[in-house]
Amino acid sequence: MKQRFVMKCGGSTLAALPESFFGELRELQQSGVSPVIVHGGGPAISETLAKLGIETEFVGGLRKTSEAVLDVVEMVLSGRINKEIVRKMSSCGAQALGLSGVDGQLITARLVANADEIGFVGDVTDINAAVIEGVMAMGYIPVIAPVGIDAQGQRYNINADTAAGAVASHLGVHQMIVVTDVPGIMRAVDGVKQVLPVVTVADIDEMIASGEIYGGMIPKVRAAVQCIQGQVQEVVIVSGEEPGVLTKAVREGGVGTRIVKGV
Repeated sequence: MKQRFVMKCGGSTLAALPESFFGELRELQQSGVSPVIVHGGGPAISETLAKLGIETEFVGGLRKTSEAVLDVVEMVLSGRINKEIVRKMSSCGAQALGLSGVDGQLITARLVANADEIGFVGDVTDINAAVIEGVMAMGYIPVIAPVGIDAQGQRYNINADTAAGAVASHLGVHQMIVVTDVPGIMRAVDGVKQVLPVVTVADIDEMIASGEIYGGMIPKVRAAVQCIQGQVQEVVIVSGEEPGVLTKAVREGGVGTRIVKGV
């Protein structure tokens, strides 16, 4: 079986990545590695909702999703962001195919337990891995927008990190790569900030409680932890701006921060 990995990236992060990053995806693909990309797009969704005058709010870190908000979520994720990523990859010579979780019932979902509070937000119940495998078998990199569907045809807004973890688990992938705008989880050693090579989920909880992880890094690491499910044993947080970062993460190690379930 070909080497494969699942990469999760926010839509705004992907949009800001240099052309060399997409070129590296092409090189990995041409060398026989099979990437799968699951992307978000929160800032673009908020921006579009504001332009349309549709109110939005977050409950427990998840966007409260009415039918009107859901229309915008699908339009932005499955349309604008998904196709922007595919265009960028194609322009670098990579073979990419954009998919929504609705396509081929790729992501089956059900309402979250607190749906009365947050509306049409879904928990993933199944991943149609055969669709992803088929796309990869045709020589394309799947680029997946996290919109789910149920047997009755109801759409759901799926947290991108949750969707990425579910995709990785159903594909039997051991390692997830989360591409962001930071080089990893940092800790001050003798007054100098250094990237921690390995942390456990318990370490993260302690570092948040102590204030070592703070501000905008908190949602990044919590999102990464959400990806550790099923067969996914570790998540690597890396900066997309570091040259050759994907090749290092997939083949060499020693880059970013590895978050593991435990030691």
